[in-house]
Amino acid sequence: MNWIKIIIGSLLLLLMASCANRAAGPTGGDKDSIPPVVLRSVPVNGAINYTKKELFVYFNENVTLDKVTENFIISPPQEVQPIVKANAKVLHVTIEDELLDSTTYSLFFGNAIVDLNEKNPLENYQFAFATGPVIDTLQVSGKLYDAFTLDPVAGIFVGLHASVKDSAMFTDKFVRVTKTDEFGKFTIKNIKEGSYTIYALGDANRDFMYQPGEAVAFYPSAVVPEVHVKQHSDTLWTDSVTIDTILVERTISYVPDTIVMSLFKEDKKRQYLVKTERREPYLLSAFFNRSQDSLPVIQALNFPSASSFLVQANQALDSINWWIPDSSVYLKDTLLLSIQYMKTDSLFNFVSQTDTLKLAMRRQPNSKATPIVPELKLSSNLASAFDLNEEIRLKFDRPVQFADTSLIELLHKKDTLLIPVAYSLTPRDSIGLSYAVSYEREAGESYEMKVDSAAFTSIYQTVNKAWKSSFKLKTAEDYSSLKIVLAPYDSLAILQVIDAKESVIQEQKALEKGNLFEYLQPGDYYVKLFIDANQNGKWDPGDLLKRRYPEKVLYYKKSLSLKANWELEESWDIGSVADPYLKPDELDIIKKKQPKEGKKAAGNNRTR
Repeated sequence: MNWIKIIIGSLLLLLMASCANRAAGPTGGDKDSIPPVVLRSVPVNGAINYTKKELFVYFNENVTLDKVTENFIISPPQEVQPIVKANAKVLHVTIEDELLDSTTYSLFFGNAIVDLNEKNPLENYQFAFATGPVIDTLQVSGKLYDAFTLDPVAGIFVGLHASVKDSAMFTDKFVRVTKTDEFGKFTIKNIKEGSYTIYALGDANRDFMYQPGEAVAFYPSAVVPEVHVKQHSDTLWTDSVTIDTILVERTISYVPDTIVMSLFKEDKKRQYLVKTERREPYLLSAFFNRSQDSLPVIQALNFPSASSFLVQANQALDSINWWIPDSSVYLKDTLLLSIQYMKTDSLFNFVSQTDTLKLAMRRQPNSKATPIVPELKLSSNLASAFDLNEEIRLKFDRPVQFADTSLIELLHKKDTLLIPVAYSLTPRDSIGLSYAVSYEREAGESYEMKVDSAAFTSIYQTVNKAWKSSFKLKTAEDYSSLKIVLAPYDSLAILQVIDAKESVIQEQKALEKGNLFEYLQPGDYYVKLFIDANQNGKWDPGDLLKRRYPEKVLYYKKSLSLKANWELEESWDIGSVADPYLKPDELDIIKKKQPKEGKKAAGNNRTR
């Protein structure tokens, strides 16, 4: 009986486990990570004498298209883009333009073809066929960088011109074209024998010709595609005297495959008057599309001479304010004046332009009250922990006419005492919008600045409210210093200390005995330089038609970690930089983003 009970109990347990498994249902499998596989195509990839305008590619699973407009490119470029569709397991392409005789067509899909469920892309799929008896097979490769940041640039067209004319980019489409990948790399395939010029183009309207304002790059010399075949033999021996097998390995490489180009935007923005406005009755403003060499000239038409205006302009002279001190002028409902400035014509030449402006006073809805000038607003750059090398700046929202220093105090906090400190107040612009406070500062000490009401009076006879601010100066031990010595010294170099976001912290013209950057906050920095070839104090991009390259940029080989109360000195051998396009961390980034093992490098094939 015991044996019977044991058998029955075992059967019941098995039955319960079986029911539990059925209740759990299917658990599924691993997530699909395999891209679609091409099974066949019509015509075959690489076909010759194919003159039909339809192509079909068949896959092992259902496919769809992702961002096909961004990814898909056909060479030679077409007037009307081909129609690309995906239905179930079939990709269908219809070419709209007439096919050219004896021409190789290459269709580059980028990452546009993905499987239907998991959206795994068939990366950089390319299809080619020829309408004649020969298909072109040469190719060139390289990499595209941003000319100023030296970052690899993705998604930019790179193309070839058969013409050597400098104007070809303005008048002709590319004969072959591709796009850079996420690493800035590109490979142009299916090229016919010959000599070419090569360009990169941020082609916003996809007409494959240069338009002013588009990013562009060019290579200094002609490109002549070639294929090199190298043969290497390995002998396998049965013993010391008997040959078993001779292995012959052929390596096919396409050159040039190390083309490097720098992408830039020409300094050819059109110049025009963007807008004018009268935000306040007493304030006229004008905004221009680009910087100017001189201020525009304004002429009053329905009020007294504009000589009484106070002019406020930024450094680029593209944003200008005219303050009107005279109430008999600014209380007028409408001001008429002319403004004369330099404007670019269709060829980007500067010509004189005169516009007539009609600027009405802004009023609140349903309000007929005479506008009142608000109180004078005061602000400063002070902070609780204030930089030791920074001067105190007092800023105002309207020009100041008078400052009463008897109503302004700077106090040194000593224990519980507030000791007055001698100071000087100096205007930092010509119309009284900013003042500097100079004093004998003591590192690490605490101060308070007090401004009584009516200490400052604006040109409109309005005054400030009472204001005060407490601050403590940092000490020299709170900062780091960095000295950079160039070897060899280049008098045209301008050095920049930058952070990880490429923000310029400090900038100096290179000195023969080295540059000392002081009062740097502890942290990680990079150092870069550019060669100021035209000595205008700023980095300049290139010029396509004049074949002028962007000014050269270099990055120091490593990042620099600066600590408080510490001076670091580095010698920079700018004469031995093998690859000026590599940023300090570029090699590490490239290593992390290398294509998966097993993929062939573009442009190289091995046969056995």
